[in-house]
Amino acid sequence: MERFRTVIVGAGVSGLATAAALSEAGDDDYVVLEADVEIGGYCKTIKRDGFVWDYSGHFFHFKHPEIEAWLRARMPGQRVLEIEKRSFIAYAGRQIDFPFQKNIHQLPQEELIDCLHDLYFARAPGLAPPDAESSGTFKEMLYARFGRSIAEKFLVPYNEKLYACDLSLLDRDAMGRFFPHADLTDVIRNMRRPDNTSYNSTFTYPEGGAIEYVKALASGVRAGGIRPSSPVTAIDRARRVATTPAGDVAFERLVSSAPFDRLLALAGVPHDPGVFTWNKVLVFNLGFDRKGQPDVHWLYFPSRQTSFYRVGFYDNIFHTDRLSVYVELGYAREADVDAEAMLPVVLRDLAREGVTSDHQLVARHSVVMDPAYVHITRESNAAFAKLSRDLQAGGIHSIGRYGGWKYCSIEDNIVEARALVDGLRAAQG
Repeated sequence: MERFRTVIVGAGVSGLATAAALSEAGDDDYVVLEADVEIGGYCKTIKRDGFVWDYSGHFFHFKHPEIEAWLRARMPGQRVLEIEKRSFIAYAGRQIDFPFQKNIHQLPQEELIDCLHDLYFARAPGLAPPDAESSGTFKEMLYARFGRSIAEKFLVPYNEKLYACDLSLLDRDAMGRFFPHADLTDVIRNMRRPDNTSYNSTFTYPEGGAIEYVKALASGVRAGGIRPSSPVTAIDRARRVATTPAGDVAFERLVSSAPFDRLLALAGVPHDPGVFTWNKVLVFNLGFDRKGQPDVHWLYFPSRQTSFYRVGFYDNIFHTDRLSVYVELGYAREADVDAEAMLPVVLRDLAREGVTSDHQLVARHSVVMDPAYVHITRESNAAFAKLSRDLQAGGIHSIGRYGGWKYCSIEDNIVEARALVDGLRAAQG
């Protein structure tokens, strides 16, 4: 039986960042086990007929300059584009600046009055319900903070399309720092002095796609430290052994970025599977014969009559002369997803929404992300806190967006991996 101090499950960003951090600390006694034939997880890049696409849109926004510098130093010859993001909402035949709640002044007058009226009475001192700030569910939070009109014109329908579930099931902080909050003062001030800055107002993107950042992380992993096509099929917590098709691997500690519910199943941890739910997302990467709308990177679509909830524009990142987009459609986790059947629907809706106009499709790719967005609830938060503590007591650590059952950025995964390695080293003495 092979033995390693650390077994890492998953060669996505979290797993590779963990391995690279161990090597930087002088600890090469590890192995990365990846079920897929390639590294990268959802950060894989597809190059087809002159188009560069990712499995899904990854716009990188770094809050830690040292992490960005570390990555770029390991990307020799790779041009990294720096972009000031331009995002809009397709609403009733016009485009409203994102975020919707700060730009209601761009609506027709009657709709603006409705939004201001409801926002005021939802938030005004002495008029708002006493429990408005502690509303328990995501849906209740939207109504309590922004009033009925803003909630029902954009926030509720858009997020129901994204999460593919009733928002009453989600915790009020399901999106954490990524939700663009705004109070009455922000909304009024924005009418005269537009300020639509957000956590990702500027972003970077490698010319070779998201996989270039993955390759940079992988360059910090010891030679032979990554094993593709090596799925972990079981974890014996008592013996500290991970089983793979090639044989058993013993460990002192195991770091997993697999979805938390799958880790629990692999490790035989009793739990209520109904607590951990998620949705799927069907992503179409589409290339057309000529340019589309310039100066837009994201378009949001709250209308329930439109199949997709968001479109991202690669051609406006790369400044190319052919329209290149990714299109996202949300599905419930139990839904059957038929990409071939949905393609003509998506093409029809792109034309109806004005994204295309007599454009000819010349290249395409699709992928189903499953899971895509985990459903963060009070129950999932409580269950994760308890079960992850139990796993850690046995040397098993679950990290990353899916391993941590949370909403986070790619950089957050790198930060978390490095912090975990620091903690493991400190505990080791």
